[in-house]
Amino acid sequence: MNLDKLINAGPISWSGETAKAVDAIVSTTTNHLVQLNQAQTDDERRIQLAAILGYPLPEGTSLNPPFQTDFGRHTQLGKNVFINRDCFFVDLGGITLEDNVLLGPRVTLISVNHNEVPAHRRDLVLKSVHIKRGAWLGANVTVVPGVTIGENAIVAAGAVVTKDVPDNTMVGGVPTKFIRNIHTN
Repeated sequence: MNLDKLINAGPISWSGETAKAVDAIVSTTTNHLVQLNQAQTDDERRIQLAAILGYPLPEGTSLNPPFQTDFGRHTQLGKNVFINRDCFFVDLGGITLEDNVLLGPRVTLISVNHNEVPAHRRDLVLKSVHIKRGAWLGANVTVVPGVTIGENAIVAAGAVVTKDVPDNTMVGGVPTKFIRNIHTN
């Protein structure tokens, strides 16, 4: 079974071979997370995070544990990304953090939703989250499926981001609202 092809085809019925394939990866990811969150050195953390992601960490990218992710293989990290403590990624639908992204403590990025129809509520609806170059998400920010946060944008602490955020803007609140433009010079 080609899991990536299945995931890209649309809503996923949570049963049978799909569930087994995802559960197997989640189990492996969980084992690496235990080791990552108990690691004593940056080198040990980088090795475990690379095992979770499936590729070597880019230059300058760092993470302060504890960290949680459910899947791991669908997160793409750029250079000089900083992930602070207690962040949680639900990445089956895809999460991209471009170069120089900063995540404050307890940021939650979610790329999976459920079908609204009660009879199909266990089906998964996947929509990627994309955080563009230089964006900064403050503590306790939640980003829901399908959202793109623009280049150099700032998301204030405690915000819930339900819609795309334009480049060079500051947003905050629940749900987020425009606060002001950011001057880049």
